[in-house]
Amino acid sequence: MQISIILAHPTPGSFNHALAQTAAQTLAANRHTVCFHDLYAERFDPILPGAEIPRDAALKPAIAQHCAEITAADGIVIVHPNWWGQPPAILKGWIDRVLRPGLAYEFLEGDGGEGVPVGLLRAETAVVFNTSNTAEARERSVFGDPLETLWKNCIFDLCGVQRFYRRMFGVVVTSTPAQRAAWLQQAQEIVSQCFPMEARATALPA
Repeated sequence: MQISIILAHPTPGSFNHALAQTAAQTLAANRHTVCFHDLYAERFDPILPGAEIPRDAALKPAIAQHCAEITAADGIVIVHPNWWGQPPAILKGWIDRVLRPGLAYEFLEGDGGEGVPVGLLRAETAVVFNTSNTAEARERSVFGDPLETLWKNCIFDLCGVQRFYRRMFGVVVTSTPAQRAAWLQQAQEIVSQCFPMEARATALPA
């Protein structure tokens, strides 16, 4: 399987980077092909130009590459911190520019865009790993866990991804090395459960 990993955290060596690397290593060990993008390291441009909005717009090579990879992906892993109940702006820009009409979703004939789109992504499973400095109970009771709604209902459900799993790790700022090691082990287990080991191809008899 081909799995796309999208990482959005500006600081090398962050726990987000550790989560993304753990996911990549686990997927490789399970014999999957990994397309890894560290958006900050690549200096991904999050600004959607008006000329790029139309479905048939000409895309810059970097954006076209992201679009080709995400449409070919059998699975998707997203890693980012919880900033104000939202992804970092660079990742929101990635969503705007890459999950395009005609590639990630489309509207039925006669629907001018006011209805519910039909999902087009090939990926059947998406995993989202978040980090937070807010306790889980407060996140849910006070804020309503907006990232769950965003990724599951507003993005992956509408793009046709049937299975969705999300895990929030926190509180990161006060975590110990032992806690982080345990969280990385959990991330490894989640990735293996969502994307099990690929069977080796059986050679045909001569």
